[in-house]
Amino acid sequence: MVATAFLPELWTEILVPVCAVIGIAFSLLQWFIVSRVKVTTDGGASSSGGSNNGKNGYGDYLIEEEEGLNEQSVVAKCAEIQTAISEGATSFLFTEYQYVGVFMIFFAAVIFVFLGSVEGFSTKNKPCTYDDTKTCKPALATAAFSTIAFVLGAVTSVLSGFLGMKIATYANARTTLEARKSVGKAFIVAFRSGAVMGFLLAASGLLVLYITINVFKIYYGDDWEGLFEAITGYGLGGSSMALFGRVGGGIYTKAADVGADLVGKIERNIPEDDPRNPAVIADNVGDNVGDIAGMGSDLFGSYAEASCAALVVASISSFGINHDFTAMCYPLLISSMGIVVCLITTLFATDFFEIKAVNQIEPALKNQLIISTAIMTVGIAIVSWVGLPSSFTIFNFGAQKVVKNWQLFLCVCVGLWAGLIIGFVTEYYTSNAYSPVQDVADSCRTGAATNVIFGLALGYKSVIIPIFAIAASIFVSFSFAAMYGVAVAALGMLSTIATGLAIDAYGPISDNAGGIAEMAGMSHRIRERTDALDAAGNTTAAIGKGFAIGSAALVSLALFGAFVSRAGVHTVDVLTPKVIIGLLVGAMLPYWFSAMTMKSVGSAALKMVEEVRRQFNTIPGLMEGTAKPDYATCVKISTDASIKEMIPPGCLVMLTPLIVGFFFGVETLSGVLAGSLVSGVQIAISASNTGGAWDNAKKYIEAGVSEHAKSLGPKGSEPHKAAVIGDTIGDPLKDTSGPSLNILIKLMAVESLVFAPFFATHGGILFKYF
Repeated sequence: MVATAFLPELWTEILVPVCAVIGIAFSLLQWFIVSRVKVTTDGGASSSGGSNNGKNGYGDYLIEEEEGLNEQSVVAKCAEIQTAISEGATSFLFTEYQYVGVFMIFFAAVIFVFLGSVEGFSTKNKPCTYDDTKTCKPALATAAFSTIAFVLGAVTSVLSGFLGMKIATYANARTTLEARKSVGKAFIVAFRSGAVMGFLLAASGLLVLYITINVFKIYYGDDWEGLFEAITGYGLGGSSMALFGRVGGGIYTKAADVGADLVGKIERNIPEDDPRNPAVIADNVGDNVGDIAGMGSDLFGSYAEASCAALVVASISSFGINHDFTAMCYPLLISSMGIVVCLITTLFATDFFEIKAVNQIEPALKNQLIISTAIMTVGIAIVSWVGLPSSFTIFNFGAQKVVKNWQLFLCVCVGLWAGLIIGFVTEYYTSNAYSPVQDVADSCRTGAATNVIFGLALGYKSVIIPIFAIAASIFVSFSFAAMYGVAVAALGMLSTIATGLAIDAYGPISDNAGGIAEMAGMSHRIRERTDALDAAGNTTAAIGKGFAIGSAALVSLALFGAFVSRAGVHTVDVLTPKVIIGLLVGAMLPYWFSAMTMKSVGSAALKMVEEVRRQFNTIPGLMEGTAKPDYATCVKISTDASIKEMIPPGCLVMLTPLIVGFFFGVETLSGVLAGSLVSGVQIAISASNTGGAWDNAKKYIEAGVSEHAKSLGPKGSEPHKAAVIGDTIGDPLKDTSGPSLNILIKLMAVESLVFAPFFATHGGILFKYF
């Protein structure tokens, strides 16, 4: 008798979509609460809770009332700035999506033609790859459904980024206005807004994937091998859009940021986000299109690929052979449980505890990670008990490996807890509350050169523990459940994606809130509150990047395992020339990609610096504040540069698997994937943490909260100028190259998996003739 899951198939059919709908409903509830903060001059701003009960330990009096300032003009100015930022971000994304839309149509055609040609566009059923006694749907069907899945993944990814951006630009001024009442109220608005994005993305990604599987199942019937092979297009669509979103958005935001900092803070000695700086609107727009839209698409892509990798491997194991739908949906059940767990966790930040002081902000955000991980561990145990048979088999490179349900539970848990370790190591190396960043700040005493040296050393050192954590996760999960174990470990790391996205999106929202406070001429006390929110957000953004990179490593390895299995490669021998050349080229690709993105930021920043200098030199009264700068020209420079410069890096990533697989074959492509994974993870972690450390070293000096920090300041001092230079160098590292590299390693892997049948049939033409 074949063992089956304890949870009936009908309950699985109900639970997954219900959890997704709950997540969407919760995100809408958070949006409704945020919307009650009014950015209008009719009656001022209401409290985030809609009452005057002194929640968070404060009454609802305003600092402006206390200081006798005109509240109405402040609200009107905030609304005006918010509109400018929102319009700039929307305009850029529409322009970007026109280009990626053309790419999406072109690449969808490539998928259909390449996969359809595997069987000569035959419409006849074929013998199944892993069981010759059964017949499966034709390759033409796989081509058609993979193309549809690709388009669905791409559209979902684009919508995730766009909706995230709209939510962030909706919330930034509201966070600023609530900071007039208390830091606690401002924190709740920023965090609730991040939660809107987190839950909307996690729930919609799960729902679309689930619906896609069920619709495809109508055609495929018992051919689950073909069904889940076609589903991999969903992950490819999600990540390909994320690549352009991350690279384009990253170039946009850092060109504006570098230009604004170099001229404004160093040459003109004016504050960050000063309204006299022509690049200030472009800088704030960039936070939304890069750190919000790009990051949302990135993490959606990771989730989609991890799910697809697990489903592909499981489809040729006992789950697929026995047609156990509940067990097959184990990855989706994990994600469903994650939504429920993150919902409970969010209440700890918004309802159960109150933020009363600045020093409580960062602990509150870190507690989100700890609480969600702890509760999720229990949730995974429940899902593993009810959703899996007590014993089952998993495909392991030509053989079937017997696995117990408790072993798979441990695989998911090891990924979950490895993510937490990576998060806290990232925090240690990027938060100015600890000695590494304080040492970097101290090195600014002797100038920018020593600051750069210390920052690079910190980034290299920060790689050590995350790599050990990833390595341990791979060893444990592979030992228990082969490549399926690695895939669900990646899902474990991403299972709390709603919370991770909430604290990640919180950062750019708080950054924008501070910029609006500065541009609106609000009280320095309000700016101190928004700076405190922003400093905590910098660290949480670095933690989010750590999660993304760690999960990308596990996802990429799982996809790599699925690729070599699907392509018929039983062993990858690194001593053969075909593989070793692939390893060398693959290890080089992250450097080539980083060089392209870094130079793109440099070129765009050069144009921005020249424009900002021109305006300061030619517009009378600009420095005195009597004339208004030309913000639109700076926005146009960032937009044009990012659209133009995102294409070459995108082509490098998307074309490499196709060229290598077609001309050199699956063995060389295996080497390329392995090489890019090994070097890409190291560079990504190092770049992200180096940039984060330089950023917070600058903020450490600016805040001046300790005697040591005061000795390095104030703003405008020589150590502060050295710190600004370090921050400027780190900007493209942490917000362009570093985050984009995790997309590179997983995108090449999922693309190779999608095209594996084509490469196995037609690939390696050079080695066939030479």
